[in-house]
Amino acid sequence: MAKTKPGKKDLDSYSIKGTNKTVRPGDCVLMRPSDSDKPPYVARVEKIEADHRNNVKVRVRWYYRPEESIGGRRQFHGAKELFLSDHYDVQSAHTIEGKCTVHSFKNYTKLENVGAEDYFCRFEYKAATGGFTPDRVAVYCKCEMPYNPDDLMVQCEGCKDWFHPSCMGMTIEEAKKLDQFLCSDCSSDDDAKRSLNAFPVSPSVEAKVIFIVEVLIAIDDFCLFVAHLSEVRWRQSVEKDDQVIMMHDEECREDTVLTQTRGFSNLPCLKVCMCARL
Repeated sequence: MAKTKPGKKDLDSYSIKGTNKTVRPGDCVLMRPSDSDKPPYVARVEKIEADHRNNVKVRVRWYYRPEESIGGRRQFHGAKELFLSDHYDVQSAHTIEGKCTVHSFKNYTKLENVGAEDYFCRFEYKAATGGFTPDRVAVYCKCEMPYNPDDLMVQCEGCKDWFHPSCMGMTIEEAKKLDQFLCSDCSSDDDAKRSLNAFPVSPSVEAKVIFIVEVLIAIDDFCLFVAHLSEVRWRQSVEKDDQVIMMHDEECREDTVLTQTRGFSNLPCLKVCMCARL
């Protein structure tokens, strides 16, 4: 009859030898590589278990560095960037050298100081195919590259996009001294607006002003014509021996002609103002 193998038991934690650090499922750890010239591997602990001889092993899910992926490291990959892979493995707990923290991309960009044990992850990686999830990310600048948190970028006050100083013809030192920044497209739009603001009267308003002036001139000419016509009629009435009474209005300081047509005594008198402009 075959003997039954002793069972394994799950552990809640594991103490890293030579340190006071404790590892629990869900923690990220640094694991000793087979080649001492390489940096430590990074993994997330999924499970801790011990056999009947008290040998502790950990089931881990590996993080890949960009240079370890099929596509290799690209310009927008950060120095502390990792990809969470679908590669699982079981390793001896003795290979754990220390703990680390793998931040989300958003939280990593908010760190005031990035320590040696700080990393970030924004992609999941399929080790067999080299595919990424998500397969698309936002791009910035004229170079249309994803954001690399290790590179300095400046934000345009107009379009709110982010730009690399080198892509805008600036040095990093010059970019750090800027109080505000406008990209080439927004600065061109700003210059155009300033040119329009140099003409406070719009063409439509200016046309209305000219029209009003022309109307006033026409009214003035009409007044002169009416006054002249009144004077002619007055002279004609004098020649016909009509009764004419000349009056002088001191308030208006203008000559006023008061005529009464013969034969129509029931009609009111006609009063015509002789404007002083004549």
